[in-house]
Amino acid sequence: MSGVWVFENGVYRLVKNPQAEGLDGRQASPRRKVLVHLPSGEAISSYSSLEQILRGLGWERYHGRGDADLIQFHKHNSNDLISLPRDFSKFSTVHMYNIVINNPNIFHVQDRS
Repeated sequence: MSGVWVFENGVYRLVKNPQAEGLDGRQASPRRKVLVHLPSGEAISSYSSLEQILRGLGWERYHGRGDADLIQFHKHNSNDLISLPRDFSKFSTVHMYNIVINNPNIFHVQDRS
């Protein structure tokens, strides 16, 4: 069974011919996603804007022993940790959903228009 597994609308499906559906094999969606800050409607385009919003929500940079290729945020009195690649070009939907899960009703992931 060859093809690409795609996760859309909460369901995984196997795409047997990814080129025909616009999938290049590297990403699981034909369109790029964007992280949106719901209260402002701002699409997050840099770590500086994301960090400013996260700080306002009580998140702080975590400077523990860890991977030098990661930026991490934590909240006091919580075990929650958000880990992001230091290079924003490697910021993927996995990282976006990690932020959404840790900040319900504040962020949303949507297709880039």
